[in-house]
Amino acid sequence: MEQYEPDRLSPAQVAAMRRSLRSGRAALTRRSLLRASAGGALAVGGLGMLSGCGIPAAGKTEGGVSAEDRSGKEKRIAFSNWTEYMDVDEAGRRHPTLEAFTKRTGIKVTYTEDINDNSEFFGKIQPQLAAGQETGRDIIVLTDWLAARLIRLGWVQKLDPANLPHAFANLSPQFRNPDWDPGRAYSYPWQGISTVIAYNKKALDGIEVKTVADLLDNPKLKGRVGFLTEMRDTVGMVLLDLGKDPARFSDDDYDAAIARLQKGVDRGQIRRFTGNDYTSDLSKGDFAACLAWAADIDFVIPDSGYVTSSDNMLVPNKARHKTNAERLIDYYYEPRPAAELAAYINFVCPVDGVKDELAKIDEDAANNPLIIPDKAMQAKSHSFRSLSSKEETAYEEKFAKLTGA
Repeated sequence: MEQYEPDRLSPAQVAAMRRSLRSGRAALTRRSLLRASAGGALAVGGLGMLSGCGIPAAGKTEGGVSAEDRSGKEKRIAFSNWTEYMDVDEAGRRHPTLEAFTKRTGIKVTYTEDINDNSEFFGKIQPQLAAGQETGRDIIVLTDWLAARLIRLGWVQKLDPANLPHAFANLSPQFRNPDWDPGRAYSYPWQGISTVIAYNKKALDGIEVKTVADLLDNPKLKGRVGFLTEMRDTVGMVLLDLGKDPARFSDDDYDAAIARLQKGVDRGQIRRFTGNDYTSDLSKGDFAACLAWAADIDFVIPDSGYVTSSDNMLVPNKARHKTNAERLIDYYYEPRPAAELAAYINFVCPVDGVKDELAKIDEDAANNPLIIPDKAMQAKSHSFRSLSSKEETAYEEKFAKLTGA
């Protein structure tokens, strides 16, 4: 595994993180009104470390470093996750699926909601992992880009397929081969996140919106269209509309997408770029249509496709209970626990064959293609490719100029 480049974050990258924290995915809890995507605020110290001092160079550790696996002797797991990202009972005190796992296996799960933001959490665990020390956690849940970074650094362990029969068999095809972890050797998705076109039917008043081109080109929608402040989501959807694959685009393709959006800005077609506050613009009718993350909305999936990302379970280096952790990962790929989790969270369930079980709990959720995508929906799903540090800096600078951030 290669060492991580001790680059400082560029001003554009820092600005992008702050946009996300103010109004983007990171500004919402996991189970907010419209289930956008990930919770809380970045600690001032964490942002200061990342932007002011740079991320320290990785230590001399190699990929997949394990401690003595104590799973046979110690029936426990330490599981770190995002806030409101696990099913709870009506009293809000118990996690039924975790309790069922413990009852079946005898493995006690110490479940901690201590991930509020990817960058903040990276700041917590980076010193130990760089020094080759344990983090005190057996499972962590991170969004694609940070999961990719930890895999590249060699700071997470390769998973044993023998302990993951359900996960291997039931993982949805749309999540099987991200470019940052082909074949899911190091990670398995916890939940997926989709970017779609949302609309206010009354505000459209009969205007047809089926594509990103409709958002950008229909003069009847001038000044009533919104795009997202998250670069990967907005540019990814425009790339698809241009006939380009977000997983395989070039610098020229990216520039073409930016130019396409710039025309929309210059003509006043785009009202503004938003985070989760698009919900207010839609409800008031200020937006007739916009890009969105939510599941509980009127939405359109363009024929060109849509952008999907995921939050992912990983086992960090020196975790003491790797086999136990793999058993828990595999458990959430059984249809029943997966259905119970999906019914509570309402994100994209990454588990194939869960629809019948979910219908027993919540028929509306089972029939919602943003929770249980059918094969046609899965085929339209595209992931935004991994970026080098140089690419990310350049792309965020261009996007920041476009959005006026």
